[in-house]
Amino acid sequence: MTFLHMRFPEGKTKAVTLSYDDGVRQDLRLAELTGARGMKCTFNINSALVAKTPGGGKLTYEELRTEILGKGHEVAIHGEYHLAPGTSRTLVGLRDALNGRLQLEEHLGCIIRGMAYPNSGVTRFTGGSDYETVRRYLRDIGIVYARSLGGDNNRFALPEDWYCWIPTAHHDHPDVLDWAREFVDMKINELYLDARYPRLFYLWGHSYEFDRNRNWAHMEELCDLLCGKADVWYATNMAVYDYVTAFRSLVFSAAGTICYNPTLLDLFFETDSGVFRVRPGETIRI
Repeated sequence: MTFLHMRFPEGKTKAVTLSYDDGVRQDLRLAELTGARGMKCTFNINSALVAKTPGGGKLTYEELRTEILGKGHEVAIHGEYHLAPGTSRTLVGLRDALNGRLQLEEHLGCIIRGMAYPNSGVTRFTGGSDYETVRRYLRDIGIVYARSLGGDNNRFALPEDWYCWIPTAHHDHPDVLDWAREFVDMKINELYLDARYPRLFYLWGHSYEFDRNRNWAHMEELCDLLCGKADVWYATNMAVYDYVTAFRSLVFSAAGTICYNPTLLDLFFETDSGVFRVRPGETIRI
């Protein structure tokens, strides 16, 4: 076996995910826009700022249940009060994240393990806070990934550190359409063997920006460019995390000729012998 690369569900070589913050009313339009194109978005919610009645600037829990979760999207935490953990005392940052999780789970009736850092997140630190402390308490309260900012790029790489997950681009990044075309046009299996690893396009922003900048048409163009591709898996942030971590749990024999899947997911990988599927609890020969 010359090489082995993870493949997304059904053997797809690429994935697209979106992440949008603050639970604003424009999220309903974004959820409809992306869902109509078969795309999935993660909406990051401040639990203390959820609206009590519909019609205001923020979504209600009922709207989150029916129009976000009910349409196949994800809800993740964005802190209770939108406090940056890098500029908060440890107890304050921990409490903001934990209360955010507790309150969202209580009202939505589901398990929530994802996060997008509020404000400056972990891009700067003051008052004695540090990244290792933040990562440790997020892990301790059951958060498994956290989106950060400040490194938009067209590497299309999976995160090396789930607690500092850097997106591909903000939707208003000047290169975002070019990067989307580059991503869509990339034919993974025609690359050099070592470069045939899977690629991820991760878009982020705030849906209220489309009203403010009057550029919903830009988002429609971007989504139309990315959607409906046979080699792309469209997933929430959590689905990407779950799949990748499950794949990393595969057990291989020393010679690499036997593979056992101890997880509950169908998993795919490609070698020089072809694409392989290994079902939950299954052992296969490569």
